[in-house]
Amino acid sequence: MSELDEGGIAPQFDLPRDGGGNVSLADLKGKSVVLYFYPKDNTSGCTTEAIDFTALAGEFAKAGAVIIGLSPDSVKAHDKFIAKHDLGIILAADEDKSVLEAYGVWKEKSMYGRKYMGVERSTFLIDADGKIARIWSKVKVKGHAEAVLEAVRSL
Repeated sequence: MSELDEGGIAPQFDLPRDGGGNVSLADLKGKSVVLYFYPKDNTSGCTTEAIDFTALAGEFAKAGAVIIGLSPDSVKAHDKFIAKHDLGIILAADEDKSVLEAYGVWKEKSMYGRKYMGVERSTFLIDADGKIARIWSKVKVKGHAEAVLEAVRSL
């Protein structure tokens, strides 16, 4: 899988989401989409990131953007995560990792010398025409939601 570039077309997806039903990029045409990839529900960095995006969800909506968090967790795990932290964003389940692979964020990682496959925390800002406007790789959570909001406002 080649790396995606800013200005390129965002890969389509149609995935099961929290609360039932699906979320697809095609259904969001005409809106900006903040698609953020995170490793796992209810882990410290991922929880902070979801809470930060939820806190700014109203501002993103005013700017015409939809926020979608995506991880390989199940819909059931997402529902528990949302209930536990009162999250106000869409969480999509990519259990077969096809979308993670399409976006190039399913990567070999290393922890304590052990190699394993996992999600590289990344965010893609997709414009109303389905093009990738911005990519943030290897995201540091602190201040990230605010930085993404600034980028959305400048579209």
